[in-house]
This record gives sequence, structure tokens and C-alpha cells, in this order.
Amino acid sequence: MHYCLIETELGWFGLAWSPNGITRAYLPGDSVHSLRERFDRFGCETAHWPPFIDEARRLILGYARGEPVCFDCLPLDLSGVSEFYRRVYDDILGLGRGETTTYGDIARRLGDVGLSRAVGQAMGSNPIPLIIPCHRVLASGGRSGGFSAPGGSASKMRMLALEGFQNPQDAQTAFDF
Repeated sequence: MHYCLIETELGWFGLAWSPNGITRAYLPGDSVHSLRERFDRFGCETAHWPPFIDEARRLILGYARGEPVCFDCLPLDLSGVSEFYRRVYDDILGLGRGETTTYGDIARRLGDVGLSRAVGQAMGSNPIPLIIPCHRVLASGGRSGGFSAPGGSASKMRMLALEGFQNPQDAQTAFDF
């Protein structure tokens, strides 16, 4: 497995991939050195990457500039992810830019509102945040809920603000940077 680091206007992103697709992403918030340390366990950094990584880099740079981008064309390798988590991720991959849903709504769509906590666990374990848009999943009542990326819920709301989403519950948080 290989990885690359991407310097954007939001900070450093990192992507890892297999021959089958993107396997892991890290959002901005850590230093380049920390990202390299985190990625070194997955393989080596490389200057030569497949075309889908060129496209991912282009899309991530556009996203960081606030441009409307869509990650649907990117292959994802979720071979190490449980079937339930894949079902959750498939559900949120249908969300468009600035569109949100809740943990409970996903659980209902999966057939059991009692799965809301399991949906939350899937969000916290998302190996490819941004591309699998877990930042678009809110708690009930429009509250931001948790976010496991650097910066926590403030980062989540900042990402949603970049997408044009305005939530009265969290409007202050979105701009506290």
C-alpha cells in the first residue's frame, strides 16, 4: 500500500491506496511529520500514483478552496470494513454537497432505529472521511454530534460551512477558528 500527502488551503490531507482504490484518508489538523508517522504503518510514500489518486488530489484541492466537487468517481477499497459499516457508508455516499442526515435517519433506512449508536460507531471508524462524507451526519435536532477528525465537531461544521450548509444550532461553532 502507498500514500501521498496533499497540502491544501485547509492544511495537510493524506491518502493511502491499494490497487483497488482509496483505503484511508486523514483530514487536516496534524503536522506533516505526524501524518507521515501515521501513514508509515500502511506502506511507503510515493511520488508515482495511479490516475485515481491524481483525480482525488485535484478534487481535494478544489474542496479545500470551497469549490463544489463530487467524489463519486473515486474507487474505494473497503475490503477491511465490516458488512454493516459498508451498508452505512453506502447510505451516506448518496448525500450531496451540503446535504445532511442524522444517525437515526440512517438507522431507519437500514431497517432499525435501534441501530443509531452502531451508525455512530461506523461514523467514528470511517477510514475515508470527506470522500465517505461522515461530516454530513448530524445528531438529532440538527446538533453537530461527534467527529473523530482533528478539531472535532468544529471541524465538521467548518466542512459543512464550506459546502454552504448553515445550521442555526451550530452557526457559531462553524466560524470559531
